[in-house]
Amino acid sequence: MNIAYLDTPSGISGDIFLGCLLDAGWPLARLHAVAEALRLPEGSWLVDAQTVMRGPLRATLAAVEVTEGDAHRHLSDVTGIIRAGDLPPIVQQRAIAVFTRLAEAEAKVHNTTPEQIHFHEVGALDAIVDIVGVCAGLHELGVEQLHASPLPLGHGWAQTMHGRIPLPAPATLELLAQAGAPTVAAPGPGELVTPTGAALLAELADFSQPRMTLRRIGYGAGRKEFAWPNVARLWIGEEIFNAKAFNVKGADGAKKESPHESAQSASSAFQSSLVVIETNIDDMNPELYEPVRERLFAAGALDVWTTAIGMKKGRPATLLSVLASAEIEAEVARLILRETTTLGVRVYPVQRHIAQREFRTVETIYGPVQVKAKLLDGEELGAKPEFEDCLRLADAAGVPVGMVYAAALAAAHHNPIERDRTAIEIH
Repeated sequence: MNIAYLDTPSGISGDIFLGCLLDAGWPLARLHAVAEALRLPEGSWLVDAQTVMRGPLRATLAAVEVTEGDAHRHLSDVTGIIRAGDLPPIVQQRAIAVFTRLAEAEAKVHNTTPEQIHFHEVGALDAIVDIVGVCAGLHELGVEQLHASPLPLGHGWAQTMHGRIPLPAPATLELLAQAGAPTVAAPGPGELVTPTGAALLAELADFSQPRMTLRRIGYGAGRKEFAWPNVARLWIGEEIFNAKAFNVKGADGAKKESPHESAQSASSAFQSSLVVIETNIDDMNPELYEPVRERLFAAGALDVWTTAIGMKKGRPATLLSVLASAEIEAEVARLILRETTTLGVRVYPVQRHIAQREFRTVETIYGPVQVKAKLLDGEELGAKPEFEDCLRLADAAGVPVGMVYAAALAAAHHNPIERDRTAIEIH
């Protein structure tokens, strides 16, 4: 499984997170495409990135500039902008989930409801691009699980639309408390963890350091200069599973190949810490399955599917199945019990082998399309264009989506992945 670990020695914000993703190989052109997909007013935004030095360290500084004045948006306004954007459903779901967390935290701090909260700084277009951009970048880099380090919280005061407030910002503290996030002493005073950064990690990350094989490191820079390097680091690689099974020793003390190791090779990753959570439902409106599916994916499910089945007395029914990591089993089960009419769920462990996948962008006569390539033992076996990209370009060109899809497929086969490229590998 392709995973990432966000190391935050100097805290985190939306633009620092974006800088990490860009430095790790996510093309700036794709961040431009995300901003364009949000259909923001023409000329209201500018997205850029540059290489900077923070102390002795090189890092990428992401800059999202907007020309609008003070923004006073409700949660419904922000979600409306995101839903109207031409973005993959999973990116929309995750971005909306981040903003929902923000609204809930702000509501508790200000003694009101999430629907009544006026987003100020975090409702501005630059914050929207930051959050949607981070969700899109993680998705396009193929990161299936995000982990994060403990967060350093600095002291002091900040001037906001609500007036002068103590640091850490109350919303930041509330977000981290809801997520049970670990904290450490900050290297100095100041706002090192912003509400945007806290919301992103509270919603998307597991606060633990995983066992992983490192493939790439991305450095994101903060705007402020401190007495220490103001950077965060995104480690990208593959999770290491069943570590004990790969250290079997014989009587002579020499390392022996375990049964698991002999059955597996670098061509695929073996993942055993997964569960299937499922339930039979015969009394729910079929229209309700799609929002349930969206919420399950937003919660971190790896796959969600439904199967038509027959139950006792000849009643037609639906089998709802979810594939997820064992760590979120309880959360997924609770979500199913809350969002459907079922009275119980079944859970059982599963194992899977995963082929390598790599993402890249190909050029067609209609425009750029992202494709996902399948590899085995380093050999590319096929590629699949992203349907949302094809649909967007087809609408713009006024042609059938199948023509764009075919053009992207031809371009992918004509330009297979070169093994010395810095493409992200997903195991």
